[in-house]
Amino acid sequence: MPALGLGTSRIEHEKIEPAIMTALDAGYRHIDTAAIYKNELPIGAALQKGLKQYPRPDLWITSKLWCDAHKPDDVMTALKDSLYKLQLDYLDLYLMHFPVALRPGTGWPTQHEDYYTLEEVPLSETWEAMEHCVKKGLVRDIGTSNFSTVKLHDLAETARIQPAVNQIEMHPYQQQHLQRDYAKRHHILLTAYSPLGSSVDTMQQADGTKLPPLLTHPVINEIAEEHDATAAQVLLAWLMAIEVAVIPRSSSPERIQENFKATSLALTPLNIATIAELHAKAKIFNAAGFTEYDSPYSLESIWDGELYT
Repeated sequence: MPALGLGTSRIEHEKIEPAIMTALDAGYRHIDTAAIYKNELPIGAALQKGLKQYPRPDLWITSKLWCDAHKPDDVMTALKDSLYKLQLDYLDLYLMHFPVALRPGTGWPTQHEDYYTLEEVPLSETWEAMEHCVKKGLVRDIGTSNFSTVKLHDLAETARIQPAVNQIEMHPYQQQHLQRDYAKRHHILLTAYSPLGSSVDTMQQADGTKLPPLLTHPVINEIAEEHDATAAQVLLAWLMAIEVAVIPRSSSPERIQENFKATSLALTPLNIATIAELHAKAKIFNAAGFTEYDSPYSLESIWDGELYT
Protein backbone atom coordinates (compact mmCIF):
# COMPACT_ATOMS: atom_id res chain seq x y z
CA MET A 1 0.00 0.00 0.00
CA PRO A 2 1.50 3.35 -1.01
CA ALA A 3 2.31 5.42 2.07
CA LEU A 4 0.64 8.54 0.68
CA GLY A 5 -2.87 8.50 -0.74
CA LEU A 6 -5.55 10.96 -1.76
CA GLY A 7 -8.48 11.21 0.62
CA THR A 8 -11.78 12.04 -1.08
CA SER A 9 -14.25 12.65 1.74
CA ARG A 10 -16.46 15.70 1.16
CA ILE A 11 -14.88 16.66 -2.17
CA GLU A 12 -17.52 18.15 -4.48
CA HIS A 13 -18.37 15.82 -7.35
CA GLU A 14 -17.32 18.26 -10.06
CA LYS A 15 -13.86 18.49 -8.48
CA ILE A 16 -13.29 14.72 -8.23
CA GLU A 17 -11.92 14.11 -11.73
CA PRO A 18 -9.42 17.01 -11.77
CA ALA A 19 -8.30 16.09 -8.24
CA ILE A 20 -7.68 12.44 -9.11
CA MET A 21 -5.98 13.21 -12.41
CA THR A 22 -3.76 15.81 -10.73
CA ALA A 23 -2.92 13.26 -8.04
CA LEU A 24 -2.07 10.51 -10.50
CA ASP A 25 0.06 12.86 -12.61
CA ALA A 26 1.86 14.02 -9.45
CA GLY A 27 2.74 10.43 -8.51
CA TYR A 28 -0.08 9.29 -6.21
CA ARG A 29 -1.14 5.69 -6.71
CA HIS A 30 -3.43 5.36 -3.68
CA ILE A 31 -7.04 6.65 -3.73
CA ASP A 32 -9.27 6.33 -0.65
CA THR A 33 -13.07 6.50 -0.71
CA ALA A 34 -16.10 4.97 1.03
CA ALA A 35 -19.72 4.14 0.29
CA ILE A 36 -20.93 6.80 2.76
CA TYR A 37 -18.97 9.51 0.92
CA LYS A 38 -21.48 9.16 -1.95
CA ASN A 39 -18.74 9.85 -4.49
CA GLU A 40 -17.85 6.41 -5.85
CA LEU A 41 -19.60 7.13 -9.17
CA PRO A 42 -17.52 10.23 -10.05
CA ILE A 43 -14.39 8.52 -8.73
CA GLY A 44 -15.12 5.57 -11.00
CA ALA A 45 -15.43 7.87 -14.00
CA ALA A 46 -12.16 9.58 -13.08
CA LEU A 47 -10.40 6.23 -12.62
CA GLN A 48 -11.48 5.10 -16.06
CA LYS A 49 -9.79 8.15 -17.49
CA GLY A 50 -6.73 7.56 -15.33
CA LEU A 51 -6.47 3.90 -16.26
CA LYS A 52 -5.80 4.90 -19.85
CA GLN A 53 -2.41 6.16 -18.65
CA TYR A 54 -1.73 4.23 -15.45
CA PRO A 55 -2.01 0.41 -15.24
CA ARG A 56 -4.53 -0.96 -12.74
CA PRO A 57 -1.91 -3.11 -10.93
CA ASP A 58 0.01 0.08 -10.12
CA LEU A 59 -2.98 1.62 -8.32
CA TRP A 60 -4.26 1.00 -4.82
CA ILE A 61 -7.98 1.68 -4.38
CA THR A 62 -9.59 1.56 -0.94
CA SER A 63 -13.29 1.73 -0.16
CA LYS A 64 -15.33 1.03 2.95
CA LEU A 65 -18.37 -0.97 3.98
CA TRP A 66 -21.00 1.30 5.50
CA CYS A 67 -22.70 0.36 8.75
CA ASP A 68 -26.07 -0.36 7.10
CA ALA A 69 -24.64 -3.41 5.30
CA HIS A 70 -23.16 -5.32 8.24
CA LYS A 71 -25.55 -8.26 7.98
CA PRO A 72 -23.61 -11.08 6.32
CA ASP A 73 -26.02 -11.35 3.38
CA ASP A 74 -25.60 -7.62 2.67
CA VAL A 75 -21.79 -7.40 2.63
CA MET A 76 -21.20 -8.89 -0.81
CA THR A 77 -24.04 -6.81 -2.26
CA ALA A 78 -22.53 -3.63 -0.84
CA LEU A 79 -19.08 -4.50 -2.18
CA LYS A 80 -20.44 -5.27 -5.65
CA ASP A 81 -22.30 -1.94 -5.59
CA SER A 82 -19.04 -0.12 -4.81
CA LEU A 83 -17.22 -2.01 -7.56
CA TYR A 84 -19.99 -1.18 -10.04
CA LYS A 85 -19.81 2.53 -9.20
CA LEU A 86 -16.01 2.55 -9.25
CA GLN A 87 -16.01 0.56 -12.53
CA LEU A 88 -13.48 -1.88 -11.09
CA ASP A 89 -13.18 -5.66 -11.00
CA TYR A 90 -11.65 -5.66 -7.53
CA LEU A 91 -10.60 -3.42 -4.64
CA ASP A 92 -7.14 -3.48 -3.17
CA LEU A 93 -8.53 -2.84 0.31
CA TYR A 94 -12.03 -2.98 1.81
CA LEU A 95 -12.55 -1.65 5.32
CA MET A 96 -15.36 -2.02 7.84
CA HIS A 97 -15.97 1.69 8.34
CA PHE A 98 -17.17 1.66 11.98
CA PRO A 99 -17.83 -0.96 14.65
CA VAL A 100 -21.51 -0.01 14.54
CA ALA A 101 -24.43 -1.82 12.85
CA LEU A 102 -27.35 0.06 11.28
CA ARG A 103 -30.48 -1.02 9.49
CA PRO A 104 -30.40 -1.15 5.67
CA GLY A 105 -30.73 2.22 3.97
CA THR A 106 -29.50 4.20 6.97
CA GLY A 107 -26.84 6.84 6.46
CA TRP A 108 -26.27 8.58 9.76
CA PRO A 109 -29.00 7.53 12.21
CA THR A 110 -31.98 9.83 12.66
CA GLN A 111 -34.18 7.62 14.86
CA HIS A 112 -33.83 4.82 17.37
CA GLU A 113 -35.14 2.27 14.86
CA ASP A 114 -32.08 2.84 12.64
CA TYR A 115 -29.86 0.81 14.96
CA TYR A 116 -28.95 -2.83 15.32
CA THR A 117 -27.03 -3.87 18.39
CA LEU A 118 -23.77 -5.78 18.05
CA GLU A 119 -25.54 -8.71 19.66
CA GLU A 120 -28.00 -8.72 16.75
CA VAL A 121 -25.28 -8.24 14.12
CA PRO A 122 -21.91 -9.26 15.58
CA LEU A 123 -18.76 -7.78 14.06
CA SER A 124 -17.35 -11.29 13.73
CA GLU A 125 -20.17 -12.27 11.36
CA THR A 126 -19.68 -9.15 9.25
CA TRP A 127 -15.97 -9.91 9.10
CA GLU A 128 -16.58 -13.51 8.03
CA ALA A 129 -18.65 -12.18 5.11
CA MET A 130 -15.78 -9.83 4.19
CA GLU A 131 -13.42 -12.81 4.25
CA HIS A 132 -15.73 -14.48 1.74
CA CYS A 133 -15.28 -11.45 -0.54
CA VAL A 134 -11.53 -12.06 -0.47
CA LYS A 135 -12.05 -15.71 -1.39
CA LYS A 136 -14.19 -14.62 -4.34
CA GLY A 137 -11.36 -12.38 -5.59
CA LEU A 138 -13.38 -9.18 -5.32
CA VAL A 139 -10.99 -7.62 -2.83
CA ARG A 140 -7.31 -8.23 -2.19
CA ASP A 141 -7.11 -7.19 1.47
CA ILE A 142 -9.61 -6.39 4.20
CA GLY A 143 -9.32 -4.26 7.28
CA THR A 144 -11.07 -1.96 9.70
CA SER A 145 -11.55 1.73 10.38
CA ASN A 146 -12.16 3.38 13.75
CA PHE A 147 -11.63 0.12 15.65
CA SER A 148 -10.21 0.17 19.16
CA THR A 149 -7.44 -2.26 20.04
CA VAL A 150 -10.02 -4.10 22.16
CA LYS A 151 -12.24 -4.69 19.14
CA LEU A 152 -9.25 -5.63 16.99
CA HIS A 153 -8.26 -8.21 19.59
CA ASP A 154 -11.79 -9.62 19.76
CA LEU A 155 -12.00 -9.79 15.97
CA ALA A 156 -8.67 -11.61 15.74
CA GLU A 157 -9.97 -14.32 18.07
CA THR A 158 -12.29 -15.73 15.40
CA ALA A 159 -10.91 -14.27 12.13
CA ARG A 160 -9.45 -16.56 9.49
CA ILE A 161 -7.96 -13.52 7.75
CA GLN A 162 -6.43 -11.01 10.12
CA PRO A 163 -7.12 -7.28 9.53
CA ALA A 164 -4.44 -5.86 7.26
CA VAL A 165 -5.12 -2.19 8.05
CA ASN A 166 -6.84 -0.06 10.67
CA GLN A 167 -7.66 3.46 9.50
CA ILE A 168 -7.85 5.92 12.39
CA GLU A 169 -7.57 9.62 13.16
CA MET A 170 -3.93 10.49 13.70
CA HIS A 171 -1.83 13.67 13.80
CA PRO A 172 0.66 15.21 16.28
CA TYR A 173 -2.15 16.12 18.70
CA GLN A 174 -3.45 12.52 18.60
CA GLN A 175 -0.50 10.17 18.22
CA GLN A 176 -2.31 6.92 18.98
CA HIS A 177 0.47 5.31 21.02
CA LEU A 178 -1.73 2.39 22.05
CA GLN A 179 -2.78 1.70 18.46
CA ARG A 180 0.78 1.98 17.17
CA ASP A 181 2.06 -0.49 19.75
CA TYR A 182 -0.77 -2.94 19.03
CA ALA A 183 -0.34 -2.61 15.27
CA LYS A 184 3.39 -3.27 15.48
CA ARG A 185 2.89 -6.39 17.58
CA HIS A 186 0.15 -7.77 15.34
CA HIS A 187 1.51 -6.72 11.94
CA ILE A 188 -1.34 -4.33 11.14
CA LEU A 189 -0.72 -1.25 9.00
CA LEU A 190 -2.15 2.04 10.21
CA THR A 191 -3.60 4.68 7.93
CA ALA A 192 -4.12 8.18 9.32
CA TYR A 193 -7.16 10.22 8.37
CA SER A 194 -7.22 13.94 9.24
CA PRO A 195 -3.39 13.88 9.22
CA LEU A 196 -3.20 17.67 8.99
CA GLY A 197 -5.48 18.21 11.94
CA SER A 198 -8.31 19.51 9.76
CA SER A 199 -11.55 20.86 11.25
CA VAL A 200 -9.46 22.61 13.86
CA ASP A 201 -12.47 24.51 15.16
CA THR A 202 -13.60 21.25 16.77
CA MET A 203 -10.14 20.06 17.86
CA GLN A 204 -10.09 19.76 21.60
CA GLN A 205 -8.70 17.73 24.45
CA ALA A 206 -10.79 15.52 26.71
CA ASP A 207 -11.16 18.41 29.19
CA GLY A 208 -12.50 20.69 26.45
CA THR A 209 -9.32 22.73 26.01
CA LYS A 210 -9.10 24.13 22.48
CA LEU A 211 -5.83 23.78 20.58
CA PRO A 212 -4.21 25.98 17.91
CA PRO A 213 -4.30 24.72 14.31
CA LEU A 214 -1.43 22.38 13.53
CA LEU A 215 -0.80 24.07 10.20
CA THR A 216 0.03 27.31 12.01
CA HIS A 217 1.77 25.74 15.01
CA PRO A 218 5.17 27.43 15.62
CA VAL A 219 6.95 24.11 16.16
CA ILE A 220 5.66 22.69 12.87
CA ASN A 221 6.45 25.88 10.98
CA GLU A 222 9.95 26.12 12.43
CA ILE A 223 10.67 22.60 11.16
CA ALA A 224 9.09 23.50 7.80
CA GLU A 225 11.36 26.54 7.49
CA GLU A 226 14.38 24.39 8.34
CA HIS A 227 13.61 22.11 5.38
CA ASP A 228 12.22 24.77 3.01
CA ALA A 229 8.92 22.87 3.13
CA THR A 230 5.28 23.57 3.97
CA ALA A 231 3.70 22.81 7.32
CA ALA A 232 1.48 20.22 5.61
CA GLN A 233 4.52 18.47 4.15
CA VAL A 234 6.09 18.28 7.60
CA LEU A 235 2.93 16.79 9.15
CA LEU A 236 2.66 14.16 6.41
CA ALA A 237 6.38 13.36 6.43
CA TRP A 238 6.26 12.90 10.22
CA LEU A 239 3.53 10.26 9.98
CA MET A 240 5.27 8.42 7.17
CA ALA A 241 8.53 8.54 9.16
CA ILE A 242 6.82 6.64 11.98
CA GLU A 243 5.49 4.12 9.44
CA VAL A 244 1.90 5.34 9.20
CA ALA A 245 0.20 5.81 5.82
CA VAL A 246 -1.57 9.11 5.21
CA ILE A 247 -4.59 10.11 3.12
CA PRO A 248 -4.84 13.92 3.17
CA ARG A 249 -8.00 15.21 1.52
CA SER A 250 -7.72 18.01 -0.99
CA SER A 251 -9.33 19.16 -4.24
CA SER A 252 -6.79 21.92 -4.83
CA PRO A 253 -4.30 20.96 -7.57
CA GLU A 254 -1.60 23.03 -5.89
CA ARG A 255 -2.17 21.41 -2.49
CA ILE A 256 -2.30 17.91 -4.00
CA GLN A 257 1.04 18.48 -5.73
CA GLU A 258 2.58 20.07 -2.65
CA ASN A 259 1.43 17.23 -0.40
CA PHE A 260 3.05 14.61 -2.62
CA LYS A 261 6.43 16.24 -2.11
CA ALA A 262 6.22 15.07 1.51
CA THR A 263 7.29 11.65 0.24
CA SER A 264 10.78 13.04 -0.39
CA LEU A 265 11.04 15.12 2.79
CA ALA A 266 13.50 13.51 5.22
CA LEU A 267 12.91 14.77 8.75
CA THR A 268 15.76 14.47 11.22
CA PRO A 269 15.49 12.31 14.34
CA LEU A 270 15.36 15.56 16.34
CA ASN A 271 12.45 16.82 14.20
CA ILE A 272 10.55 13.58 14.80
CA ALA A 273 11.21 13.69 18.54
CA THR A 274 10.18 17.36 18.73
CA ILE A 275 6.86 16.70 17.00
CA ALA A 276 6.26 13.74 19.31
CA GLU A 277 6.18 16.21 22.22
CA LEU A 278 3.01 17.81 20.79
CA HIS A 279 0.82 14.86 21.76
CA ALA A 280 -2.25 16.25 23.53
CA LYS A 281 -4.73 13.35 23.46
CA ALA A 282 -6.99 15.50 21.29
CA LYS A 283 -9.62 14.42 18.77
CA ILE A 284 -11.47 15.97 15.87
CA PHE A 285 -13.98 13.19 15.33
CA ASN A 286 -15.54 11.11 18.10
CA ALA A 287 -18.50 9.36 16.34
CA ALA A 288 -21.03 11.03 18.63
CA GLY A 289 -23.53 10.80 15.76
CA PHE A 290 -23.92 7.11 16.61
CA THR A 291 -24.90 7.83 20.22
CA GLU A 292 -28.13 9.76 19.65
CA TYR A 293 -31.83 8.79 19.53
CA ASP A 294 -31.65 6.41 22.48
CA SER A 295 -28.83 4.58 20.75
CA PRO A 296 -27.53 1.23 22.03
CA TYR A 297 -24.04 2.70 21.44
CA SER A 298 -22.10 5.09 23.62
CA LEU A 299 -18.69 6.69 23.17
CA GLU A 300 -17.41 4.20 25.73
CA SER A 301 -18.82 1.19 23.89
CA ILE A 302 -17.56 2.41 20.49
CA TRP A 303 -14.03 3.31 21.61
CA ASP A 304 -13.61 1.03 24.67
CA GLY A 305 -12.06 3.82 26.67
CA GLU A 306 -9.49 4.63 23.96
CA LEU A 307 -11.07 7.80 22.55
CA TYR A 308 -8.49 10.16 24.03
CA THR A 309 -5.53 7.81 24.50
